[in-house]
Amino acid sequence: MPRASRKATIYDIARLSGASASTVSAALGESWRERRISEATVEAIRSIAAAEGYSANMQARGLRKARSGLVGMVIPLHDNRFFSSMSQSFESFARERGLVPVIASSMREPGEERRIVETLITYAVDYMFIAGATDPDAVSAMCNAANLRHVFVDLPGRGAPSVVSDNYKGAADLTRRLLTDRPISGGTCRDRLYFIGGDPGDYASARRIEAFRDALTEAGSPPGPGQVIACGYAPRSAMREIAALCDRLGGLPAGILVNSLTAFEGVLGHLSGLPLEDLRSSVIGCYDYDPFAAYLQFPVHMVRQDAHGLIREAYRIIDQNTNDLVLRTVEPQQIAPRTFYDRPFSDHG
Repeated sequence: MPRASRKATIYDIARLSGASASTVSAALGESWRERRISEATVEAIRSIAAAEGYSANMQARGLRKARSGLVGMVIPLHDNRFFSSMSQSFESFARERGLVPVIASSMREPGEERRIVETLITYAVDYMFIAGATDPDAVSAMCNAANLRHVFVDLPGRGAPSVVSDNYKGAADLTRRLLTDRPISGGTCRDRLYFIGGDPGDYASARRIEAFRDALTEAGSPPGPGQVIACGYAPRSAMREIAALCDRLGGLPAGILVNSLTAFEGVLGHLSGLPLEDLRSSVIGCYDYDPFAAYLQFPVHMVRQDAHGLIREAYRIIDQNTNDLVLRTVEPQQIAPRTFYDRPFSDHG
């Protein structure tokens, strides 16, 4: 019996048919012959899809030849300066092309990400932009089955063109700046530079960690096993880890490189309780940017990703009408540290 509470998804069909999601996508599209899927399997999958009320999605697939004038974008979060800036640029470029932008956030949940993509497909959007994808393979399977051109932004995908920040160069340059700002000998555990935050299984974090390690090695101070603390993005986790690190070391280390702004919020929560002289004796960097950092009482080196440039490059790929699986990078900008008390008095008002 068809579901009464919600529309069936590709994953429902996969579970019922015993096939993979990618096989279901191919069977419901036109690529099943290329995949060498048998006609019997295709017929069985399509029968299940029809019984489960998946006809609306298949109908949307047939509308690919008609233009709706809609362009969709999925972002992880709205309350993040980087992604909100990206959304604004996405809207601006869409309107320049006479398109109507539709933006939704996945809350970094793979299931919600897939549901949004599937819903946008049913509305026959002309193109799809996916920023910070949590399940890029599944997203590409759905978009390719619907003959929908799509592009990944911020985090790459294997099934479509991708545009990402040059995370390696940004992190390597930031690490070098921190080492230059305060020469770090690495003689004791406390006299070292530490990396906090991120997920080593995440493309962006992995590239930043790699650059951090390489820059330290290049400076003649290869990192020890405890110098990378990949504790995720949550502020609470970062606060807990920086507190534990300070306890182990007997104080603040010589330097800290924080992987993201959300992790920096947690680190800042701990730093706010430390004496100002301790903070000014340590060098601090963040691979992200917020102008409010200039109002802190201690300097913070920051990296500002070019959200506008990422979206501009993604639209360029769409405009070029190419489906080549390219990976294009956009260089981020290094932001010199400046504190509230470094600014002229006339700026403080």
